[in-house]
Amino acid sequence: MPAPYQPRSYPPIPEFRTIGVIGAGQMGTGIAQVLATSGFEVRILDVDPRAIARALEEIEARLVRQVAKGKLAENEKRAALARIRPVSDYSAFAECELVIEAATENEEIKRSIFKSLVPHLRPDAVVATNTSSISITRLAATTDRPERFIGMHFMNPVPVMKLVELIRGIATEEDTYQAAKAFVEKIGKVSVTAEDFPAFIVNRILLPMINEACYTLYEGVGTVESIDTAMKLGANHPMGPLELADFIGLDTCLAIMQVLHDGLADSKYRPCPLLVKYVEAGWIGRKVKRGFYDYRGERPVPTR
Repeated sequence: MPAPYQPRSYPPIPEFRTIGVIGAGQMGTGIAQVLATSGFEVRILDVDPRAIARALEEIEARLVRQVAKGKLAENEKRAALARIRPVSDYSAFAECELVIEAATENEEIKRSIFKSLVPHLRPDAVVATNTSSISITRLAATTDRPERFIGMHFMNPVPVMKLVELIRGIATEEDTYQAAKAFVEKIGKVSVTAEDFPAFIVNRILLPMINEACYTLYEGVGTVESIDTAMKLGANHPMGPLELADFIGLDTCLAIMQVLHDGLADSKYRPCPLLVKYVEAGWIGRKVKRGFYDYRGERPVPTR
């Protein structure tokens, strides 16, 4: 029998000033940029140093474009870039009041990250995960502070999208939630509260639509181009579902559908075999220049 659960006593939640970001992919890069332009000190870590270099280059390029458009002053750009510090070890997060995990959507990888992270954290630090589908309660249970753990799901691209889903695990305390909510407001985002069920709100609705678009393609009802055009002009979507899948990453789409299918045991969430095939082929979207569209030329070309 496991030992009975004993809630911990924590120091008060501190003011968030220095934020750790784990993962320098699409999401981590966007989160780091928003934090830095909002005045927070940022520490960013990735297992691949090249990913951090690419992230810093991308952030600088975006801020240069903002300066050119008159949305940001040159001195504000320089100050934001100076606030981002690449780090190479979890011990660098010892000074952080909040750490946001934004690694790949794989539960085992995330659990491993948290086990490595928590020994280095200050006792009053809050831990957040940017997972788009995985149980907050399960992830929190791998840490030494489930009461100070919360889901903070940013939308992609982070600098543009206003929404952040806040998801409490079963142990998440009210002061943790309130601190996260206030933090989201400080960085200019709007939060909604989602319950800790597979894929939360946005992806619970969005990913089955994308999966159904894959089935529509798989069954020959329409081509890639006709499906996307139909949804853009017929449903007023700014981006077709297959184009959106490429933008999100087909590997991420598949991972979320698997979480839905496993977590809810409903056949309507069964991942489309064609989506599985694309991922098996490594054609996972824009980040590798090939998915439902081929991005290697001057303009995207449908691959089916």
